[in-house]
Amino acid sequence: MSSAGSAQQQARRQQKVEELCAATLRALSGRPALHYRGRRLYAGERPLPVNAPHLRVDAGVDAFADCRASADGIALRLLHSDPALHARLCPADPVERLVFELLEQLRVETLAPADMPGMVRNLHDRFHSWSRAFYRSGLTEGSVGILLYTVAQMCWSRLSARPVLEDTEDYIESTRMGLVSALGTSLAGIRRHRDDQAAFAPHALAIARVVGERVRAEQAAAAEDEADAQDEDRKSGFALLLDFDDAGEDSDGIAAATTGTSKVFADAALAYRVYTTRFDSEVAAGSLVRRALLREYRERLDRRVAEQGANVPRLARQLAAILARPARDGWRFGEEEGHIDGRRLAQLISSPAERRVFRQERQVPQADCVVSFLLDCSGSMKTHIEAVAVLLDVLLRALDMIGVTTELLGFTTGAWNGGRAWRDWMSRGRPPHPGRLNEVCHMVFKDAERNWRRARTDIAALFKADLFREGIDGEAVDWACNRLLARSEARRILIVVSDGCPSDGATGLANDPFYLDNHLKEVVARREREGAVEILALGVGLDLSPFYRRSLATDMTQGLENSLFTEIVQLIGGTWFLPLQGGGSKRT
Repeated sequence: MSSAGSAQQQARRQQKVEELCAATLRALSGRPALHYRGRRLYAGERPLPVNAPHLRVDAGVDAFADCRASADGIALRLLHSDPALHARLCPADPVERLVFELLEQLRVETLAPADMPGMVRNLHDRFHSWSRAFYRSGLTEGSVGILLYTVAQMCWSRLSARPVLEDTEDYIESTRMGLVSALGTSLAGIRRHRDDQAAFAPHALAIARVVGERVRAEQAAAAEDEADAQDEDRKSGFALLLDFDDAGEDSDGIAAATTGTSKVFADAALAYRVYTTRFDSEVAAGSLVRRALLREYRERLDRRVAEQGANVPRLARQLAAILARPARDGWRFGEEEGHIDGRRLAQLISSPAERRVFRQERQVPQADCVVSFLLDCSGSMKTHIEAVAVLLDVLLRALDMIGVTTELLGFTTGAWNGGRAWRDWMSRGRPPHPGRLNEVCHMVFKDAERNWRRARTDIAALFKADLFREGIDGEAVDWACNRLLARSEARRILIVVSDGCPSDGATGLANDPFYLDNHLKEVVARREREGAVEILALGVGLDLSPFYRRSLATDMTQGLENSLFTEIVQLIGGTWFLPLQGGGSKRT
C-alpha cells in the first residue's frame, strides 16, 4: 500500500475509533455533548483534558481495546471526580502534579461498577499494557524514571488490591523497598479513602510531595554531574507522557487542521466584524466563463467521470436507503387483506368466492431532503480540483436520480490580499481591528431549482482556475445555511468540501492569525445548536475535525474508489462502521 493510502486508512480508523469511544463516553457518563474534535475530547465547545499517562492513546495507531479502556477511564473520571476540587488542590510543581493526576485517575478506576466486569478488565489490561510499554521504552533505566514508575506500580497495586506487574516486579523491588517507609502511611490512606475525593486528596498530595522532593534532589545531583545527562533525557521522555497543555498530538497520517485562539475575536466577545460589504458579490459561476470554454470543460469532466468508472446507480440506491422515507401515495385496490373497499362489496353477492375486496395504502420512498455542497475555492484547492469535480458531479447526479434537491456552491474572494476593501482601509488610516478585510465572492454552480441535467454545463466551471483565491469560511457557511433555511424540505444537509483552514492574508495581518478560524468555529457551533441544518465536512487531504464534529478525511491523490463513496454515504447517514478483528463490524 502506498504511503498516501496508508495515511488515509490511518486517518479513517482514527475518526471511526473516536466516534465509537465518544458514543461509549456519552452512554456511560450521561453527557450527550461529549465528542472528539481534532483528536481532542470536548464537552460541547469546551475541551476536556486527559492528563493521566495511561489513558493517553492514539486512536489511529493503538489497539481498539486500549482506546475503549481509555474511554472507560475518562467516563469514570467524569462521574466520580469533582474537577473544581481537583483543580483547587492540584500542586503547581510539574512532577507533583503528574503524580497527583495519576492517583486521582487510579482512584476513580477502583469505583468501576462490579456489574461491569468488562470495564474492570479493560482498565486492568490497559494499565498493564501502558506499564510494559513504559518499561520497554528504556525510560526506567534512569533514577528518575525508575522512581516514577515504581510509585505508579505501588499506588495502582494498593488501590486495586492486585499484585504489581509480574514482568517488572523484580526490577523495581529495591526502589520499592526504599519508598515503603516514606509512603507507607499515605498508601494506606489512599486505599482507605478511595470512595471520598476530599479525604483521599491529602494522602495523594503527600505521596506527590515525597516524589517531587526526590526528583528535585535527583535534578540537583544531575546538574553537578554532567554524566547524568542521559538520565535527564529519559526524565524528559517521561514528561511527554503527560502533556498538561491539552494540545492534540499530530499523527503520522493525514494531518489535522491547525487552529488556535484569536485574542481579537475573544476581546470582542466573539462578535465578528466586517470592515465593508460594499465590494462583496454573489454570482452564478457559469456566467464567469465563456460558453465555448464551459462546454470544453464539461467534455473534460465527462471524460474524467467515465475514466473513474463510478457506479452511479449503486450509489443512488445507497443514498436512497438513508435519505428516502416511506410516504403515502394513494391506494392499492383488489387486495386480499387490508381495508374493506365499499365499491367492491357487491362482488361478495355475485361471486361469493371472491376475496379481493380490500384496499391497502400505497407507500413509496420519497426523499424530502435538500443537500448543499459548499466548495472551498481557495488557491490551494486548484491542485485537487479535478478529483473534487468528479466526486461532486457523481454525488449530484446520484442524488438527482432519487429526487433529492441539491445545490453546489463555492466561496472565494474577489481579490488576493484584501483588494478594494484593504485599499479603502489603508486610505482611512488603518483603524485597528477592522475585522474581515477582503471582498468575499460567493458563487452558485448549481442552484436548487435546476436538476443535474440542466446544470451540468455550469458545474464544469469548477475547472476555471482563476476563480480560486482566498477563503472566508465562516461567512460562507452562514450564507449556505441561510439558503437551505429558505427551502421547504424537511431535512437540510450542508456538506463543506475544503483542504485547509480559513485564509485571508489581509484579515490575518490586520487582526491576528486565528481570527477567521475562530469565527468559523463560532458559526458551526451556533448552527449546530440551532439544529435546522446538519453540517458535515469532507477534508481533502486534511482532517477538518477541529472545526466540524462530523467530518471525513480523504486522500484523493490515488483516485476515487467506490469505498470512498460508501464512506460518504455513511457520513451523511450518521453511521460509522469499524472493522474488528475476526471479521464483522461495529456500529455507532
